[in-house]
Amino acid sequence: MQSFLQYRRFGKILEAQLERSGEKVTKLRQQRKNGLQKSILTSRNLALSQEKDLEAGPIEEDEADHKFQNNHLITSPPSQSLEERPVAEHDIEQAAIPDIESDELQIIPTQSTTGTTLGHALTGIQVRERTTREGGPELGKVFVVSFENAQDPMNPQNWSFLKRTTATMTLSLIGGIVGFASAVDSAVIPQAMAEFGVSQVAESLATGIFLIGFGAGALIAGPFSETVGRNPIYILTMALYMVFLVGAGAAPNISAQLACRFFAGIFGATPLVCAGGSLSDLWTPAERVFAFPMFACFSFLGPLIGPVVGGWVGESNTLSWRWTEWITLIASGVILSIVVLIQPETYHPILLKWKAEHLRRLTGDKRYRGGIEIRKTPLATRLVRAIYRPVLMFIREPIIILFGLYLSTIYIVLFTFLTGYTFIFTDIYGLSQGMTGVCFVGQMIGVLSCGAFIPLNAHLRKRDIARARVLGPDVKVAPESRLYWAMLGAPAIPISLFWMGWTARPDISIWSPLLASVLFGFGILCVFMTAYQYVIDAYEVYAASALASITLIRYIIAGAFIEISIPFYRNMGWHIH
Repeated sequence: MQSFLQYRRFGKILEAQLERSGEKVTKLRQQRKNGLQKSILTSRNLALSQEKDLEAGPIEEDEADHKFQNNHLITSPPSQSLEERPVAEHDIEQAAIPDIESDELQIIPTQSTTGTTLGHALTGIQVRERTTREGGPELGKVFVVSFENAQDPMNPQNWSFLKRTTATMTLSLIGGIVGFASAVDSAVIPQAMAEFGVSQVAESLATGIFLIGFGAGALIAGPFSETVGRNPIYILTMALYMVFLVGAGAAPNISAQLACRFFAGIFGATPLVCAGGSLSDLWTPAERVFAFPMFACFSFLGPLIGPVVGGWVGESNTLSWRWTEWITLIASGVILSIVVLIQPETYHPILLKWKAEHLRRLTGDKRYRGGIEIRKTPLATRLVRAIYRPVLMFIREPIIILFGLYLSTIYIVLFTFLTGYTFIFTDIYGLSQGMTGVCFVGQMIGVLSCGAFIPLNAHLRKRDIARARVLGPDVKVAPESRLYWAMLGAPAIPISLFWMGWTARPDISIWSPLLASVLFGFGILCVFMTAYQYVIDAYEVYAASALASITLIRYIIAGAFIEISIPFYRNMGWHIH
């Protein structure tokens, strides 16, 4: 709905722009028309003068030289001071003027067509020949559409702060609900395994296979979003993800449950890949210092809220464990409605394509084209690249290897806590299933506490930008400027794990491991934000492939370790003097 209204608003904005340019075009054409008429009259007078000279007989040599010089000056092409470029043959009207010396028709330019004149007059339109990859010059000129200027209201980065914040919050809700779906089943493993008659390890696959689906879906969502836009992908994939949630909730056996959970994970992976691009569409690099933590907080809160809700559903005597899927489905439906109603399209090439469509409709000139309309790479080619490039980058790029392994290790700990908290807080401290889920609130507090350091990080970022400008106007801030978050949070992760590992025992208060979980939540969000922002700055054009590589590796490994976590915790036990 919002995209449709946005598309219509673009038409009105362009009508106003064309009206502003109309007076400029009219003046330009009148000037050319006057120059043309003057040229034709001069040519005719010259022809009559030469006819009279022929009737009058031969002329002296000096007089002939004088007339030849006048001829040469008068018959020169009219001045093109209005445009500093030649006029192509297919862009001009032509007039037949007798050539005095050869008695043949001489073609001289008269005036540009209305379409070409308008194309030159409109701000933000580049009139050029097609390149070889675009079909070659024989196809004629193309009018490449871009934003009108730096303040163009069509550019998402020029929208109001409230509108951009609302769009970011909507993206955060999408990321939060799919994260919720990934973890909520882990809290009802005892009830589901009893109904299906399988082991605890087998039923934990419902969580692990969802995470593996995340990794697989990350390779597909990006290329599609760069072809049809962000919004259609968000809406379509969320709808399909909800269909498979219904299948998982109504599954008659574990095979059907696992299959539906896997495909739900594939279609739920969209925000993991596309949300970063949407944030880049909406915010400048300096503004992302504030915007990205907002999205990251909600994305991490989802997997932590899931066990809280799932724990109470599993403990309930009135609700079936299947209500974990129904609650997820209801929340997803509400968020999908919000996306449909208020989320605008933000992908710049798609917005420029819309602008080109309106210009073709309003002017009747089919040469207006957005960048993605001129040279179209087949979707199959994009998908092949999307699959092999992230794998290739993970093998060849040391930065990707290190960040991928680091985040994979952290995600192993994060998601094995989904089953591990049962061994820590139920077996050691005797908490109920519902209260064990509540223990994830400690990590939530740690995640939210990162917000207190956003002003500090923004100050450090501004300082680095100022230093770069001193070196030169084109000097960019080094990607290492994004590492401040990791400098704060990375040490917190091993400290929190040692703290929890050595104090989670019956003779020490339960508040000790809970406080350790707060430190863990703080550290993992800091590292996540550092990794994503560093990779985006370091790889720029190839950032999507780099992030897809990291996403693929960490979710597949984390999903596999869910199965290992149950026997691992059971065999390790807790620390005893």
